[in-house]
Amino acid sequence: MNKGAEITPLTRLKRPFSLTTFSLAAFLALAIASWSFIIFLDNGDILVLFSTDTWVRVTDFIGKLAGEGTEGRIALFQLEEWARTGKLAYDTLAMSILAISFAGVGVLLTFLPAASNIAFGELAPSRSPVWRVLFFTIRGVYMFTRAIPDLIWAMLIIFFLSPGILAGALALGLHNYGILGKLSAEIVEDMDPRPARALRAAGAGNFQMLAYGIMPQVLPKFFTYLLYRWEVVIRTTVVVGFVGAGGLGREFRLALSWFHYDEVALLLVWYLLLVIAVDLLCAYLRRLAR
Repeated sequence: MNKGAEITPLTRLKRPFSLTTFSLAAFLALAIASWSFIIFLDNGDILVLFSTDTWVRVTDFIGKLAGEGTEGRIALFQLEEWARTGKLAYDTLAMSILAISFAGVGVLLTFLPAASNIAFGELAPSRSPVWRVLFFTIRGVYMFTRAIPDLIWAMLIIFFLSPGILAGALALGLHNYGILGKLSAEIVEDMDPRPARALRAAGAGNFQMLAYGIMPQVLPKFFTYLLYRWEVVIRTTVVVGFVGAGGLGREFRLALSWFHYDEVALLLVWYLLLVIAVDLLCAYLRRLAR
């Protein structure tokens, strides 16, 4: 076609699909196929969501959370219950901070060799095969730790550690170590290499190139990802607590087991307060990091 030729709608139709268009079409086809399988072939009775019995049970459960049928005073109106569960909320917060600290320190010590441009690319300190071995080893550890869900990690760790905050923090820390490590290594791979190259051309050593050419670009984004993962961790502490890791999660499971729904409502309030507080704090810290 000539450069000056007009592009008509027919011409556009003759062009092959772009990768974006193909991906969108494939996603829609898979989504329709998946829902069709669930509804028609896998006995997925989606109409039960709209049945009267379901919404009667929902209304009944909400009433129990509000204290309906509770003997004596409701937990939400007892100061001693607020104080008791407040200690559990503190334990949950401590577990999340400990977990993200484990993950953050571990990643800071290992994410540079896990970046391909540092291990064997243009910014590699040497051409030694040791760096290539480090790259694949650390990337393998990242993949392994993030492949196992934090709940499974908690169930495994409790076998050799007594149930408590430390077990939950280790489980959350291991899972987030893999996630944060992969994200941090990709930050290094996607950074602008020109400052580091200029420093090397000017005769700077490896440490100077790291301190002035790499880390100033990497650390703000690493800190942002770290705060984002903390927001996720504070939400998963309750799930990990279900298997005995302590905090609000264990008490939540016990309250449900004993059908103390007013206590469940109080624990949910504490959980909501923790999530809001951590989200606001992370948003403030992210603004400082920019």
